[in-house]
Amino acid sequence: MMLNEWTTTGWEQIALIALSAAAMYVTVILLTRLAGVRSFSKMSGFDFAVTVAIGSVLGSVILSKNPPITHGIAALVFLFGLQIGMAILRSRFPRLQLLADNKPRLIMIGGEIQHDQLRKAKMTEDDLWGKLREANAINFSQVLVVIAETTGDVSVLHAKDKNEEIQPELLKGVIAGDRYRAARPR
Repeated sequence: MMLNEWTTTGWEQIALIALSAAAMYVTVILLTRLAGVRSFSKMSGFDFAVTVAIGSVLGSVILSKNPPITHGIAALVFLFGLQIGMAILRSRFPRLQLLADNKPRLIMIGGEIQHDQLRKAKMTEDDLWGKLREANAINFSQVLVVIAETTGDVSVLHAKDKNEEIQPELLKGVIAGDRYRAARPR
């Protein structure tokens, strides 16, 4: 009897799931149009957390009668509102941005690993080697810098010419970005 309840459903329940999915889909589209595409970006840890929360609300409301759809829509409105509010506050109050966001970290210059920054980024050398392979770096002479970004992504800036320079603006705000400038011969 229990297996039967777990593996079957009625058309009424399927129709309710379809209606819930459609209503939540329309709500997300409308809210994304109002809030902008940043709503699903990974620009900061806060953005990522809101994206996960939105997915959780969608799944909960679509697949269950509890919470009701109106609760789900209200939760989405509040989550999008929080994200818009935080984006506005972060742009107006730089100290809040310092508290809310991680800073990007320079974890490799050329073939030299910056072990202190690698540890602070909570990465291992194996993580780093994987990111270098993903970036199609085939030897250290191609690697200019590797940066652990605020989002958790890893950027590998590389070039065929090892004498190529990185524009200083690209390292703005990167912790230990001054090491790159000091390490490059003039």
